[in-house]
Amino acid sequence: MANWRIIDSHCHLDFPVFDAARAQLVDSALEAGVSHIVIPAVVAKDFKRVVDTAAAYPNTSFALGLHPCFMQAHQTEDLQTLVDYVTTNPVCAIGEIGLDFYIADYDAVSQISLLKAQLKIAKAQRLPVLLHVRKAHDIMLKTLRDVRFEQGGIVHAFSGSLQQAEQFIKMGFKLGFGGAMTYPRANKLRRLVATLPLESIVLETDAPDMPLSGRQGEFNQPAYVADVLKEIAGLRAESIECIAATTTASVEQLLSLGSRQ
Repeated sequence: MANWRIIDSHCHLDFPVFDAARAQLVDSALEAGVSHIVIPAVVAKDFKRVVDTAAAYPNTSFALGLHPCFMQAHQTEDLQTLVDYVTTNPVCAIGEIGLDFYIADYDAVSQISLLKAQLKIAKAQRLPVLLHVRKAHDIMLKTLRDVRFEQGGIVHAFSGSLQQAEQFIKMGFKLGFGGAMTYPRANKLRRLVATLPLESIVLETDAPDMPLSGRQGEFNQPAYVADVLKEIAGLRAESIECIAATTTASVEQLLSLGSRQ
């Protein structure tokens, strides 16, 4: 058993690919020192599955939101469904929401509209958000300012510049780092992890996606967030215990996990 306590701040534990071994994966994560797992939703039809998965494991929390990569799956009534779920379930955040201008044939107008609607829901419920952002960091920052969003949150799988990172941090956001940062060729990400204030960094896997270096072709899993922890410790030349304690405290405070456990 590991002698640290860490949080996987972004893990799709509800995905069907985990159905055959979910309990075993949670046990493996606990053995690796993962004391808590945050499960974000991506489409409204899966909200119940996310809620039920979190209910089955005491060391989990969940977020609900409509993901920008699934625009074709979202219906007009899904925003009301989100409100209904959020007001009747102990969500820790609105997410996974955001902007993705990397995918083919993206519709920026529709994505921004959906994002703004969900940011307003988060504001009304006084909840932080879990953000997905690819090739759209400046537009995301502008949108947050336009909505006057002040609840903060986590920019999941952060891939922006140092200047963009600093702007998110000033707005109360933590930056999530996971598998992408473990690759030796990921120079920009590795420099960011080495130089950003530790209080602004949180750990994640995005399991089953974003496999770590050396595990290409495998499904990612929450236990591997311990490897992310070790990689960050090496890059920062700081103790594993310090990074574990600081990142865990950041997520617990931001998402009010202590009051939900």
